[in-house]
Amino acid sequence: MGQAIGDILPLALGVAISPIPIIAAILMLLSPKARVTSVGFLLGWVIGIVVAVTVFTLLSAVIPEDDPDASHPIRGTVQLVLGALLLLLAIAQWRKRPKPGETAALPKWMQAIDTMGFPVAFGLGFLLSALNPKNLLMAAGAGMSIGGAGLDGGEPVAVIAVFTVIAASTVLVPVIGYLVAADRLRRPLDALRGWLADENAVIMAVLLLVIGVSMVGKGIGSF
Repeated sequence: MGQAIGDILPLALGVAISPIPIIAAILMLLSPKARVTSVGFLLGWVIGIVVAVTVFTLLSAVIPEDDPDASHPIRGTVQLVLGALLLLLAIAQWRKRPKPGETAALPKWMQAIDTMGFPVAFGLGFLLSALNPKNLLMAAGAGMSIGGAGLDGGEPVAVIAVFTVIAASTVLVPVIGYLVAADRLRRPLDALRGWLADENAVIMAVLLLVIGVSMVGKGIGSF
């Protein structure tokens, strides 16, 4: 199980450090309905991560691997494709970075956060974690690692739990922190939101590049 956790750590960190959901959570914490929308977003975010990685773990587990010492071309091909897609996304993110003096453009849906209620915030959290292409690729990579690790009993559930806690931590921590000490966190959260908005493209480009190269390496090693 330890090896499986080691394999999924970079992918979990890739989901955790994704700036857009962190910015969305911070905007909700700074909105008039902070407690309602932030909790809804957090629940949707966590459930979406669990659903995505579980689905890919189950799909990966059905890939036949009779001999652990033999090559695994199916798994290797899937990993190579996932790695290549992550590298393409890294290039796309790098090209989207704002030029010097430009203000980073954020998704238009963020302008409606002040008017969101619990159901919409929950749905947004679920969509950003379970159906966002970048996170979906990382969940697929994690699922491939977990499903192919030959884990027994409840070990896959434990690894998925570790992945979920790490991947959700950057949304979980500010939401819980705000619920405990709202007044003290307003200014730091607003400063963090601005920095993440400016550096969103660069952060994601570097993350996707590192994870994509790692995934390609795993794919090559499967042959």
